[in-house]
Amino acid sequence: MTEQRSEKATAGWVRCCLGQFSLEVKWDILPGQVLVLFGPSGAGKTTALRAIAGLLRPVAGHIELAARVVYDSDRKVWTPPHRRRMGYLTQQYHLFPNLTVADNIGYGVKHRRGPAARQRVAELIRGFQLDGLESRRPRQLSGGQQQRVALARALAPNPDMLLLDEPFASLDAELRRSLRQELREMLARSRVPVMLVTHDREEALALGDAVQVVNQGRTMAQGNPLEVLGQPDQGRVARLVGVENLLPMRIASRQPQDGTMVCVSQGKPPNKGGALRLEVPLSDFQQGDTVIVGIRASDIILASEEIRGSSARNRLPGVVTGVELRPPGYEVTLECHGLPLRCHVTGTSLSEMGIMPGLRLWAVFKASSCFLVRGEAPG
Repeated sequence: MTEQRSEKATAGWVRCCLGQFSLEVKWDILPGQVLVLFGPSGAGKTTALRAIAGLLRPVAGHIELAARVVYDSDRKVWTPPHRRRMGYLTQQYHLFPNLTVADNIGYGVKHRRGPAARQRVAELIRGFQLDGLESRRPRQLSGGQQQRVALARALAPNPDMLLLDEPFASLDAELRRSLRQELREMLARSRVPVMLVTHDREEALALGDAVQVVNQGRTMAQGNPLEVLGQPDQGRVARLVGVENLLPMRIASRQPQDGTMVCVSQGKPPNKGGALRLEVPLSDFQQGDTVIVGIRASDIILASEEIRGSSARNRLPGVVTGVELRPPGYEVTLECHGLPLRCHVTGTSLSEMGIMPGLRLWAVFKASSCFLVRGEAPG
């Protein structure tokens, strides 16, 4: 690991100021790893990439690439962008329209007409499954093919770091999903440290080895993508990563023998059905504590009648109050004991079950699908 780090790893931090906006971000990426900067538009993600690439001068910081210091505010080190040995891919791709696929890929390779450069281009064409397209111009390629060419061009000079800024944003959802695994395998083979910017949770989970949630120029959370984006333990982070259900509740009882706790909705029960009752994983919260229970919409199953003989600990009756298109499926809002519960279903399920406002359904999910969030209740 130490040997790899001296070759290709990148680490550093930058502080940038643009008018009233300030950004501070720190990173440490090993060879072959993908660090995802995740957050909403305007969070500062692209600003971070531009600062690392040298397209924006930070007010302070230190940037190290493959054991080379390319920026250090204290030592007055500043390496211009074209000497930083970085690959930078944006959502526009910026392919040269007058050049062929082969010439686009080889554009940044040293002595690009020589045998070594031609061999490098040939390797990338095979690796990115662009065989037979070498002589085509960008306008003759599909969106997915253009993306492969742009990525191959970024990797062709063997950069010390690869920066990817929303690389799938211009592709449709189906093509985006089909290319993710392919891209992940290519990046792993390249052994280049990668920083990827996205606000797409599915993309971050599919491609990232680590994630930093960024908002308003600050890192809100970082770590394993499944932990940070799947079951975030902070209210602000949960909202940023799009947890659909954040329910204010109270711990009614603890069941250590089962590894669970019972939570009930706060306030006066809205009807004779009583308060909403949920079983959640055991934690360090105590009986009587107020909590926020997070539940992903994709973890909830809808049923036409109560499911008996199931291991799912939460089976809640409710009435459909809304149906909205949420590609690739639909979001169904079910009112359960006075609280809205958002659930995701496919178009086929929606049609077969005849789901529409006013329909009575059951929401079914495991206790392990619930997680407790620290912080203020959702507004």
